[in-house]
Amino acid sequence: MATPTSSLATLRPDWGGSFMEWDIEMDGQGFIAPRVLPIFEAGKQSGTFGKIPVEQLLENRDTKRAPGSGYSRGDFDFQTTTYACEEHGAEEPVDDRESTAYMDYFSAEQVASYRAHSVVLRNAEQRAADLLFNTTTFTATSVTNEWDDATNATPIDDVEAAVQRVYDACGLWPNALIINRKVFRNLRLVNQIVDRLKYSGHQDPKPGNITEQDLAEVFDLEELIVAGSSKNSANEGQSASFGQIWSGEYAMVARVCRRTQDIKEPCVGRTFHWAEDGSEPGAMVESYRDESVRSDIIRSRHDVDEIVLYAEAADLMDNITT
Repeated sequence: MATPTSSLATLRPDWGGSFMEWDIEMDGQGFIAPRVLPIFEAGKQSGTFGKIPVEQLLENRDTKRAPGSGYSRGDFDFQTTTYACEEHGAEEPVDDRESTAYMDYFSAEQVASYRAHSVVLRNAEQRAADLLFNTTTFTATSVTNEWDDATNATPIDDVEAAVQRVYDACGLWPNALIINRKVFRNLRLVNQIVDRLKYSGHQDPKPGNITEQDLAEVFDLEELIVAGSSKNSANEGQSASFGQIWSGEYAMVARVCRRTQDIKEPCVGRTFHWAEDGSEPGAMVESYRDESVRSDIIRSRHDVDEIVLYAEAADLMDNITT
């Protein structure tokens, strides 16, 4: 039997309440892609747009007007930038027999929906990590003492140096530090950070009392973005090999978008999303019937493209973890 087309699929608004709980769960798993690469709603599946060159973002010009003359007008040379949203999705079959057998214990449909949804978001997270923690796009600067060396590490100095490098490159101040959760836990033990917190009046700078906001204030940044998502990199049938999606080898200081729809806002990158084919940024869920296997097929999908807009708006550091 041929697989039904998407036109025969049924949206599942009855799972709206579950999605609210799942979003909390996904956040608990530490997905940060929507924070570091905020969504921009694109009107077309692919297209070309003009990007102001970084050297012209803060360009100065004479604003003095003489009587009878016009005002100074901008004359930007836009750089051509393209995007092309691609569809990403996953399916989970709910077999009639299994659904009936386990109906007293759990909803097989909701479990299948969660699994499909999680796969799509986990892959989006991996694409974001591969895009930003990337030594081809960004020239990495090695820190002298790894941040898991509590006695000798100087992360405050390292981050400040990275902030200055971003400013020197584009004239914009970064607003975020991007790290994974292992690095976050290491930072809470570093003497330089603990001493700074004590000096600033922190009541009890034990590791468990040091928050992400505490560290953001130590680094003089708006936010600390901590990735906690994990992956199993082993192939099917092999022993599990767990690790962080965002590598502990890197940390990035960056100017991230404040989650506006202004494409002209300078930031390191965006996620372009195309909604015309029924997609939702956080991955929508639909179902259809496949009688050949006596199953309801649960599908989650979205149509996106993650791109770097201003590489100059970020600074990548490596040698973060031993």
